[in-house]
Amino acid sequence: MSDRERGRVLVGIARESIEEALGLRAAAAWDDPWLFEPGACFITLMRRGALRGCVGSVRAYRPLYEDVRANARASAFHDNRFPPVECAECPELRVEVSLLSAPEPVVFSGEAEALAVLRPEIDGIIFEFGGHRSTFLPQVWGQLPDPRDFLGQLKLKAGLSRSFWSPDVRLWRYTVTKWVEEE
Repeated sequence: MSDRERGRVLVGIARESIEEALGLRAAAAWDDPWLFEPGACFITLMRRGALRGCVGSVRAYRPLYEDVRANARASAFHDNRFPPVECAECPELRVEVSLLSAPEPVVFSGEAEALAVLRPEIDGIIFEFGGHRSTFLPQVWGQLPDPRDFLGQLKLKAGLSRSFWSPDVRLWRYTVTKWVEEE
């Protein structure tokens, strides 16, 4: 199965999961073995060009099929930035699936070095400090192309100030393969 075909399957599973939760259709049976290997994904929902929900997993801890279904529903109904998706919105939703690689630690000795080793447009970044954690998919570089801004917004998302830094900060990088639902 080609990469494009896999993407079409994953996008279809995500949409089907949302529509099943709304009572609009029954879920199909999927038995492709690759769907039952561990996988981590983010499901992004767009409506009329605006973000409508985005929820995902940064580390693979369950079968990809389950991760896609659960994150699609969480994106549609439990992203606390938005009210739950309603049936009438479904025709206007565009589903995007981002399949994440396994996170790798970023090696650095301070904030300046951390900024220098980030790879804009390539890296998704996980920011961790104590109980504070946040992530941005690589797609976010489109809105935040400057590494200092990107990292500053990650700190804010984690509940810290933009200027915060500690030697105990940990960064992880990952890449994504992204598929967007065809109109």
